[in-house]
Amino acid sequence: MNECITYAAPEPVFAEPWHAQVFAVTVALNEAGRFDWPNWAERFSKTLKRHGLSRELDGGEDYFTAWLETLEALLIELGEASPDGISALRNAWEEAYLTTSHGKPVRLRQA
Repeated sequence: MNECITYAAPEPVFAEPWHAQVFAVTVALNEAGRFDWPNWAERFSKTLKRHGLSRELDGGEDYFTAWLETLEALLIELGEASPDGISALRNAWEEAYLTTSHGKPVRLRQA
Protein backbone atom coordinates (compact mmCIF):
# COMPACT_ATOMS: atom_id res chain seq x y z
CA MET A 1 0.00 0.00 0.00
CA ASN A 2 1.38 3.37 -0.98
CA GLU A 3 0.76 6.18 1.42
CA CYS A 4 0.80 9.73 0.26
CA ILE A 5 2.08 12.09 2.90
CA THR A 6 1.51 15.76 2.37
CA TYR A 7 3.04 18.56 4.33
CA ALA A 8 1.62 22.00 4.67
CA ALA A 9 3.58 25.04 5.69
CA PRO A 10 2.92 25.86 9.32
CA GLU A 11 0.69 28.79 10.05
CA PRO A 12 2.47 31.75 11.62
CA VAL A 13 2.25 31.72 15.39
CA PHE A 14 2.28 35.01 17.23
CA ALA A 15 3.06 35.42 20.91
CA GLU A 16 0.64 38.33 21.33
CA PRO A 17 -2.51 39.38 19.47
CA TRP A 18 -1.00 42.75 18.58
CA HIS A 19 1.89 40.98 16.82
CA ALA A 20 -0.58 39.29 14.49
CA GLN A 21 -2.52 42.52 14.00
CA VAL A 22 0.47 44.68 13.06
CA PHE A 23 1.68 41.93 10.74
CA ALA A 24 -1.75 41.68 9.09
CA VAL A 25 -2.08 45.45 8.67
CA THR A 26 1.35 45.60 7.03
CA VAL A 27 0.55 42.75 4.65
CA ALA A 28 -2.83 44.31 3.79
CA LEU A 29 -1.22 47.67 3.01
CA ASN A 30 1.33 45.93 0.80
CA GLU A 31 -1.36 43.94 -1.01
CA ALA A 32 -3.33 47.16 -1.54
CA GLY A 33 -0.29 48.59 -3.34
CA ARG A 34 0.58 51.20 -0.71
CA PHE A 35 4.25 50.12 -0.76
CA ASP A 36 6.32 47.32 -2.24
CA TRP A 37 7.71 44.50 -0.13
CA PRO A 38 11.41 44.99 -1.01
CA ASN A 39 11.14 48.60 0.20
CA TRP A 40 9.45 47.39 3.40
CA ALA A 41 12.13 44.74 3.98
CA GLU A 42 14.92 47.27 3.52
CA ARG A 43 13.30 49.70 5.97
CA PHE A 44 12.63 46.96 8.52
CA SER A 45 16.21 45.72 8.24
CA LYS A 46 17.51 49.23 8.94
CA THR A 47 15.26 49.50 12.00
CA LEU A 48 16.54 46.18 13.33
CA LYS A 49 20.15 47.25 12.76
CA ARG A 50 19.53 50.58 14.46
CA HIS A 51 18.22 48.71 17.49
CA GLY A 52 21.30 46.50 17.45
CA LEU A 53 19.34 43.34 16.81
CA SER A 54 21.98 41.39 14.94
CA ARG A 55 21.10 38.09 16.58
CA GLU A 56 18.60 35.48 15.44
CA LEU A 57 15.14 36.77 16.27
CA ASP A 58 12.30 34.49 17.27
CA GLY A 59 9.44 36.83 16.42
CA GLY A 60 9.11 38.12 19.97
CA GLU A 61 8.42 41.50 21.50
CA ASP A 62 11.63 43.20 20.30
CA TYR A 63 11.00 42.06 16.75
CA PHE A 64 7.42 43.33 16.59
CA THR A 65 8.27 46.58 18.38
CA ALA A 66 10.76 47.20 15.57
CA TRP A 67 8.10 46.12 13.04
CA LEU A 68 5.60 48.63 14.47
CA GLU A 69 8.21 51.40 14.52
CA THR A 70 8.96 50.74 10.84
CA LEU A 71 5.27 50.74 9.92
CA GLU A 72 4.61 53.98 11.79
CA ALA A 73 7.56 55.71 10.09
CA LEU A 74 6.41 54.49 6.69
CA LEU A 75 2.83 55.69 7.26
CA ILE A 76 4.13 59.11 8.29
CA GLU A 77 6.35 59.30 5.21
CA LEU A 78 3.45 58.30 2.95
CA GLY A 79 1.26 61.00 4.53
CA GLU A 80 -1.19 58.41 5.89
CA ALA A 81 -0.52 59.37 9.52
CA SER A 82 1.08 62.14 11.51
CA PRO A 83 3.47 61.80 14.44
CA ASP A 84 0.89 63.55 16.66
CA GLY A 85 -1.87 61.24 15.46
CA ILE A 86 0.20 58.14 16.16
CA SER A 87 1.15 59.44 19.59
CA ALA A 88 -2.47 60.26 20.44
CA LEU A 89 -3.63 56.81 19.34
CA ARG A 90 -0.86 55.11 21.32
CA ASN A 91 -1.83 57.12 24.42
CA ALA A 92 -5.51 56.25 23.96
CA TRP A 93 -4.68 52.53 23.72
CA GLU A 94 -2.49 52.73 26.81
CA GLU A 95 -5.25 54.45 28.78
CA ALA A 96 -7.80 51.90 27.58
CA TYR A 97 -5.50 49.02 28.52
CA LEU A 98 -4.75 50.39 31.97
CA THR A 99 -8.40 51.06 32.77
CA THR A 100 -9.82 47.77 31.49
CA SER A 101 -10.61 45.04 34.01
CA HIS A 102 -8.49 41.91 33.74
CA GLY A 103 -9.94 39.43 31.26
CA LYS A 104 -12.15 41.98 29.53
CA PRO A 105 -11.56 43.13 25.94
CA VAL A 106 -9.68 46.41 25.62
CA ARG A 107 -11.75 48.98 23.74
CA LEU A 108 -10.99 52.54 22.76
CA ARG A 109 -13.49 55.17 23.79
CA GLN A 110 -15.39 56.88 21.02
CA ALA A 111 -14.07 60.40 20.39
